[in-house]
Amino acid sequence: MQLGFAMLCAGSVRAKNTMNIMLTNVLDAAAGGLFYYMFGFAFAFGTPSNGFIGRHNFALGSFPSSNFDYSYFLYQWAFAIAAAGITSGSIAERTQFVAYLIYSSFLTGFVYPVVSHWFWSPDGWASAGKSSDLLFGSGVIDFAGSGVVHMVGGIAGLWGALIEGPRIGRFGGSGRSVALRGHSASLVVLGTFLLWFGWYGFNPGSFAKILAPYPDSDAYYGQWSAIGRTAVTTTLSGCTAALTTLFGKRVMSGHWNVTDVCNGLLGGLAAITASCSVVEPWAAVICGFVASLVLMGCNKLAEKLKYDDPLEAAQLHGGCGMWGVIFTALFASEKYVAEVYPSVANRPYGLFMGGGGRLLAAHLIQVVVIVGWVSATMGPLFFILHKLKLLRISAEDELAGMDLTRHGGFAYAYHDQDDPDQKGGFPLSRVEPAATTPQSV
Repeated sequence: MQLGFAMLCAGSVRAKNTMNIMLTNVLDAAAGGLFYYMFGFAFAFGTPSNGFIGRHNFALGSFPSSNFDYSYFLYQWAFAIAAAGITSGSIAERTQFVAYLIYSSFLTGFVYPVVSHWFWSPDGWASAGKSSDLLFGSGVIDFAGSGVVHMVGGIAGLWGALIEGPRIGRFGGSGRSVALRGHSASLVVLGTFLLWFGWYGFNPGSFAKILAPYPDSDAYYGQWSAIGRTAVTTTLSGCTAALTTLFGKRVMSGHWNVTDVCNGLLGGLAAITASCSVVEPWAAVICGFVASLVLMGCNKLAEKLKYDDPLEAAQLHGGCGMWGVIFTALFASEKYVAEVYPSVANRPYGLFMGGGGRLLAAHLIQVVVIVGWVSATMGPLFFILHKLKLLRISAEDELAGMDLTRHGGFAYAYHDQDDPDQKGGFPLSRVEPAATTPQSV
């Protein structure tokens, strides 16, 4: 998935910033790996702990144990760096490199782990995996992270982009929106398919175990069936969102735009991530359809408010992730909830499926606390970086492109390296000739 994020980001920015955005994606993984190892995993899953934050297993101390093995750390690290990758898209093409390092380390080492502790750790105050003292008798069912991963990354990106302001030229002097289109639809499509493929690791992979029979079920039906169903719901939501966006944008703009379709598909995948294991396939179609409308609506609102997000990351992951959290509380099936979360009998399920409103109440609280926590931590961080002049690059560097001014050259070679008529990526005809003297002749 990190490769998918890198390709999607690279294709969505202008060519002059390609090297910069790909390097940030590499460092999201690298810096995120170290900080999640030292602090993040302990804050998220260190046990025993209180309901707010983990307190054990720093730097994988006392590992492995009866609770975790090393493979579990690697799997959770992948979720952590996904949240950081989402944020990098919102602030692309105008952010100083040091700011990327600081926010990525802080997000993966502290902000994201606390949220994942609340909803995924057996000790978390709102976790659905507890066997007692469940929030509204249910806990929050966010199976693979519409809220925990996508909302966290999207809200963090929202604050970064708001504090930085739009890219130069994004909105004209009269306030008119000007599209600063990415340079490669091919990379966008490649990144989308890589992410789509990776989602089958995120969603079905979150079961962690395949060969687990369900009690009082036929021999052919068990957790392996739930894993297959989860892959199906993931697929259907993404496909429906893609087609809805295709025709919706055709009506709105008069074009069949592949980049918009890719973003719509990803919005559908982000939305179904919370409920993928506990809803029927037909419900996933509804999820994807509404996710596309949410994304297009958020984009229209962002344009009116002059909010600039080169990858639509806040709208896609924040907006569609929020819809996914609410959708789960409306359509979760009684049967599937009981199978996937068997620790408590008669657990509340979706409102529209006859399960009452307790699950919806828990999920509304999830939305509020994620928005509040990320705003209270990442907002001040971006503001401090802004005041210290560590957040945004200079106007001159932004206009020239960060590949040339910050990274020593462009991502693409526009000539053969051994061509004697070229130098440094520019034709010699573009270089001012030196003064001619009799001696030089």
